[in-house]
Amino acid sequence: MRSYKGLWLALLAVLIVTFSILGWTGVEVYRQAPPMPVKVLTQDGKLFTSQEQIERGQSAWQSTGGMQLGSIWGHGAYQAPDWSADWLHREALAWLDLAARQAYALPYGQLTSSQQANLRQELQDEYRGNRVDAATGELRISDRRAQAIERTAQYYIDLFGDAPELKNTRASFAMKDNTLPDLQRREDMTRFFFWLSWAAATERPGTNVTYTNNWPHEPLIDNHPSTANVVWSVVSVVLLLAGIAFLVWGWSFLHKEDPLPQAPAQDPVLSVRLTPSQRALKKYAFLTVALFVLQVFLGGFTAHYTVEGQTFYGIDVSQWFPYALTRTWHIQAALFWIASGFLAAGLFLVPIINGGEDPKFQRLGVDILFGALVVLFLGSFAGNYLAIKHILPAELNFWFGHQGYEYVDLGRFWQIIKFVGLAFWLVLMLRGMMPALRRNKGDNHLLMLLAASTVAIGLFYGSGLFYGEHTSITIMEYWRWWVVHLWVEGFFEVFATTALAFIFTTLGLVTRRSATVASLAAASMFLLGGVPGTLHHLYFSGTTTPIMAIGATFSALEVVPLIILGHEAWSNWKLQERAGWMSDLRWPVMFFVAVSFWNMLGAGVFGFMINPPISLYYIQGLNTTPVHAHAALFGVYGFLSLGFVLLVVRYLAPHVRFNDRLMSWGFWTLNIGLALMMFVSLLPVGIIQAWASISEGMWYARSEEFMQQPILQSLRWWRTLGDVVFIAGALLVFQQVFVRIWAGRRGQSALAAGSATGSAR
Repeated sequence: MRSYKGLWLALLAVLIVTFSILGWTGVEVYRQAPPMPVKVLTQDGKLFTSQEQIERGQSAWQSTGGMQLGSIWGHGAYQAPDWSADWLHREALAWLDLAARQAYALPYGQLTSSQQANLRQELQDEYRGNRVDAATGELRISDRRAQAIERTAQYYIDLFGDAPELKNTRASFAMKDNTLPDLQRREDMTRFFFWLSWAAATERPGTNVTYTNNWPHEPLIDNHPSTANVVWSVVSVVLLLAGIAFLVWGWSFLHKEDPLPQAPAQDPVLSVRLTPSQRALKKYAFLTVALFVLQVFLGGFTAHYTVEGQTFYGIDVSQWFPYALTRTWHIQAALFWIASGFLAAGLFLVPIINGGEDPKFQRLGVDILFGALVVLFLGSFAGNYLAIKHILPAELNFWFGHQGYEYVDLGRFWQIIKFVGLAFWLVLMLRGMMPALRRNKGDNHLLMLLAASTVAIGLFYGSGLFYGEHTSITIMEYWRWWVVHLWVEGFFEVFATTALAFIFTTLGLVTRRSATVASLAAASMFLLGGVPGTLHHLYFSGTTTPIMAIGATFSALEVVPLIILGHEAWSNWKLQERAGWMSDLRWPVMFFVAVSFWNMLGAGVFGFMINPPISLYYIQGLNTTPVHAHAALFGVYGFLSLGFVLLVVRYLAPHVRFNDRLMSWGFWTLNIGLALMMFVSLLPVGIIQAWASISEGMWYARSEEFMQQPILQSLRWWRTLGDVVFIAGALLVFQQVFVRIWAGRRGQSALAAGSATGSAR
C-alpha cells in the first residue's frame, strides 16, 4: 500500500475537490436559472401567454425531435437554424419595422442611418431591460413587442406546418412537411421559442449581461462577448500552456519506467479454459459490430439530407424517415454499440479475475443482460419513430417516445431500463471482483481501481434521471452533461485505461506495479479537469459568470494529459514485439493505438478549439462542433469499443486468425474516412460559418440564405467521399468479426462432436 498511498490520496483529493466544485455550481444553476414567467401580460394587462403554455410548447418541441432538428441555445443539430437565435433576430426585425412605420410611416429599411440608429437604441432598451416582477413572477411586454412576437410566431406556425410558400425552406432545413401537425401545439411551441429568445436578450438583474451571457451574437440588441468571456478565455489559454509545461517537467523528473517483465512463452489467457459466460459473449460481439454498421449507414443517410433536404437521390423519404428521426437513431445506435463493446470487455474479464471460474449463474445473467439490450434497442427506436411520426399520444411522448435532448433522446421509460441494465451489469461485474479482492492478499490496487470505475459507470448514468419533462432547460443541461461529458469522458475514460492496464498485466507484458501507478496517475489527471470541465458546455445555457470561469479553467486542464498520449500509443504499439504470440493481438492493439491518436487530435486539439468562452461564443452550434464530436466519440470511444470486441473475439475463436490484408484495409479506411469527413467537409463548412457568425451574427451563420450558398452545398456533397470510405471500413471490420465468430462456433461444434464420439467409443 505504501508505494501507492500518495497516488490514492491524490485521487481521493481530486474527487473531493472537483465534486465539491461541481456540487456548488449545481446549487448555483438551480438558484440562478432564467425565470419562466408565470404570466406574460401586455401593457393593458391582457394575458399574452403563461408558464403553462410555454411548458406545453416545450413538450411540443420535444415531440418534433427537439435538439435533433435545429438547436436551442446552441445545442443540437446543425442543418436547421438555432431556433433561439433565429427567433430573436426575426422578432427584433419585426419590432424595428413596426416602430419605423409607427414613427416615420416607412419600412425600417427605407429609413436614414440616424433614424435606424435611434430605433435600434429603443430596441435595445426594451429588449435588454428585465421587466419580470420578482414578487408575482409576471412579465410585462409592450404592445409593439406583442405584435412583433405574433408576426414571428406566424412564420414558425407555417414553417412547422405545411404552408406551400415555405416548402423550399423546409427542404433547406431538412424538415418534413407537417413537422408538427397540430395547430394548437405549433402555437404553444412558438411561446417556448419566445421564452428562449427572451432569456437570451434580457439582462440578469444586477448585471449588464443577459441570462445566456450575451449569447447569441446579435448586433441588433448589442449582444456581444462580455468582459468575463474575454478574460476567462485568456486564462484558459495560459493555464493550458502552464499545464503542458508542468506536465513535461514532471514527466521528465518523476517518471520512471519499470523494467518490462519476461514475456510468457505462450498467451496466458489461452491457458485457461473459456467459461460458459465468456462463450456467451459472441452475441455481444456480433451485436456491437452489427449496430456499428447500422449506425454508419444511418450517418451517411442523415448526412445526405443536408444536401437534398427531403429526398434521397430524388426519392422523397422525409415523410417516413425524416432527418430528425434518422439523426436520433444515428446517435442512439452509436451509444448502444459502444456501450455493448465496453460491457462485453468487462464481462470477459470477470472469470479471469475470479480465478478462471464463473460466479454462480453468471451465464444466465449475461444472457438476461443481452436480452435487455435487445429490448432496449428495439423499444427505444420504435418509441422515437412513433413520437416523431406523432402516432404516440402527446402525453406519452416524454416517457416512451422522444425526450428531445441530444444523446439522451430515448423516452424516460427506456432510459430507466438502460439504467437498470447498467446496474445489473455492475452486479455481474462485482460478483467476480469482490471475491477476488477478499481472496488475494497481494497487490490488488489495480483491481480496486477497476472495481471503482465499474461502480461509477454502473451508477452515474442515473444522473440523467434528475430532470423531468418541464424542467428548466438550464437545469436539464446541467444533468444532461453529467451523462454526456462526466459519465462518458470521465468514468469511461478511467475504466478503459484501467481495463487495458489489467489486460496487459494479465498477459504478462507489463508489471502490475507500473500498470497500477500509470492507471492511478491517469485517473487523477483525467478527473481533475474532466469533472469541473463539464461546465464548459454550460457557458451560454442560462448560467452565471462563475460557471463560465470554472468551466473555462478546468476544461483547459482536460487537454493537458492528452499531450502524453503519443507516448501511450507508442508503448501499446511496441507491445506487439514482446512475444511471438502477440501477432494475433495486432489488430486490437492497432485500434488502441488509434484511440490515443484521436484522443489527442479529436478530444485535445479540436476540443480545445471550441472550449475557450470567446471561441465557443461565436461557434457554438456550428459545424466546428461535429468535428470534435466525430473525432472524439468515434475516434476515441468507437475505436476503443471495437478494439475490445476484437480482443474478446480473438479468445472466443483462438484457432481462427483475422485476415491481415482485409483488417488492414478496414482499419485504415476507417481512419482515412473519418479524416476525410472532417477535413474535406465539416471543418471547412464550420470555418466559413464562423466567419459569418463573427461578422454578422449567429442567426446568419445558420440561415437558409447562408447555408444554401453553392460553396457550402459543394462542401456538404464532398462529405460523401469520406462517408463512403468510412462505410467500407465498417463493412470490412464487420465481415472479419462475423467470420471469426462463425468459424469459432463451427470449431466448437466440431470439438463437441468429437468429444461425444470419443465418449461413445
